[in-house]
Amino acid sequence: MSDATDYVPPKVWEWNKENGGRFANINRPIAGATHDKDLPVGKHPLQLYSLATPNGVKVTVMLEELLALGHAGAEYDAWLIRINEGDQFSSGFVGANPNSKIPALVDHGESSPVRVFESGSILIYLAEKFGAFLPSERAARAETLSWLMWQMGSAPYLGGGFGHFYAYAPFRIEYAIDRFAMEVKRQMDVLDRRLAESEYLGGADYSIADMATWPWYGALAKGLIYEAGEFLQVQDYRNVQRWTDAIAARPAVRRGRMVNRVMGDPASQLHERHDAADFDTKTQDKLAPASEK
Repeated sequence: MSDATDYVPPKVWEWNKENGGRFANINRPIAGATHDKDLPVGKHPLQLYSLATPNGVKVTVMLEELLALGHAGAEYDAWLIRINEGDQFSSGFVGANPNSKIPALVDHGESSPVRVFESGSILIYLAEKFGAFLPSERAARAETLSWLMWQMGSAPYLGGGFGHFYAYAPFRIEYAIDRFAMEVKRQMDVLDRRLAESEYLGGADYSIADMATWPWYGALAKGLIYEAGEFLQVQDYRNVQRWTDAIAARPAVRRGRMVNRVMGDPASQLHERHDAADFDTKTQDKLAPASEK
């Protein structure tokens, strides 16, 4: 390992705007809105404000899976929140999620609009609202929720930890990358061992635990995030690979992954979704800025 730096933390930390790396323009140590702007509201009771990051994909997959089951009440409008442009700091978005993170859901189908934020919370809310993808039997429900919370607690090490220092930091720090690579590989081993004994995370049935975990660890298993597949030897986790492929083959998952996507193959992008027919009419072509067409 290379020599440690001579950095000594100051007695009182001060924010250095120039030291934020790739996301320096949006990261800040305070909460609250930076500008006034109301959130748009479409024709459906469920209004989603999001971007197709792994956390955003969790919810669009859930909504598309509910629709595939025949839950017409799960129809939704999905509005694009461009986090690199600071949309998450509008007064409307902060009203939906004080933490200014995507995704945020507002349910206008109740007597008073219900805001739901944090991706895991949204999955539970929708599962309970529609009675799907979360077992009612106590032991099975506990197992499913335990794996959901495992994902919620583990992902910051994968994204904010490994992903930041390996892919986004302005310079690479050997100690930080080693520390988080070790933890991510431990997490992949936890997942692989569970999937060696069970078809899905909660048991025999596909659930919100799988929907939460697949966009993060499935993408990692296929080398789709951080370009770190070879570095982490992800092909060795064969049970994760089997599970990843099975979920990726689901039609609702393929649709959900497209919604609010602004990166990659244009054919895989649906910037906003307001009707099931949008998948056929290429809404992304209408919404893309001229520079992207």
